[in-house]
Amino acid sequence: MLVPRIGIIVAGVVGLFAAAPASAQFFFKPANLAGERVTGEEPGMTGPALPGATAPELSAALVWNLRAALNVAALQCGFEPTLMTLANYNAFLKDHDGELDQAMAVLDKYFFRMTKNKKAGQTELDKFLTRVYSGFSTVGGQRSFCQTAAVIGHDAVFARRGQIYELAHTRMRELRASLAAWGEQQFRARNVSLLLPPARPLPPFSNDKCWRKGLYNQKKCGTLRS
Repeated sequence: MLVPRIGIIVAGVVGLFAAAPASAQFFFKPANLAGERVTGEEPGMTGPALPGATAPELSAALVWNLRAALNVAALQCGFEPTLMTLANYNAFLKDHDGELDQAMAVLDKYFFRMTKNKKAGQTELDKFLTRVYSGFSTVGGQRSFCQTAAVIGHDAVFARRGQIYELAHTRMRELRASLAAWGEQQFRARNVSLLLPPARPLPPFSNDKCWRKGLYNQKKCGTLRS
C-alpha cells in the first residue's frame, strides 16, 4: 500500500513532539541559566538594594524575592497549564508558610531599624515589596522565565521545611537570568545572506538585425551576458 508523502511528514512531526521531554514546553533545549550561589549583596539579586542589611536580612530578602517570582509566574504563566505554576505556588505557600512569615518579620525589622519609625518603615517596606514583584514582570523573556520559574517552583514544593532559604540563595541568579529573552539552543539560528543573482538581460527582440531565422545573431549584436 502506498502511503501519501504528507502522511509520512505528519507522522514524523507528531513523533518528534511526542518524544520531547515534558519539561520542554517551549524549547527542545532551553538555555542553561544556572549560576553561582548568591549572598544577596550582589547587585540586583534582592531587587532594590538594601544598604546596611545583615546576612539574615539579605537571606530574608532573597526568600521574599523567590516568593514574588513564583507568585508572578502563577499569575502570568497560566497560558501553559503543564507548567503547573499556580498549583506549585499554592503548595509552596502551604508547605513553607512558617519560613515566609519569618522572612517577612525580618524584613519588617530591617526597615524599622533603618527608618527608626514604624509608619515610615512600613511605607518603605511596601515600596520594596512593590518593586520586587514588578521586577519579575517580563515580556520578551516570558517563555524562559515561565520555564525556569516552573522548575524552581517544583523544587520549592519538594524542598524540606527550613531549607527554603538555601533554595533562594542557590537559584536566584538563575531566576534573574531567565528574565532576559532566551531562544532555542538546540537549533541555533544562522544568519544567511540571500543574494539574488543579477537579472539576465533580455535579447533585443525589436531589432530585426539581431535575428536570423529566429536565432539571435551574436555577430551582429554581440554576446549576451549570462
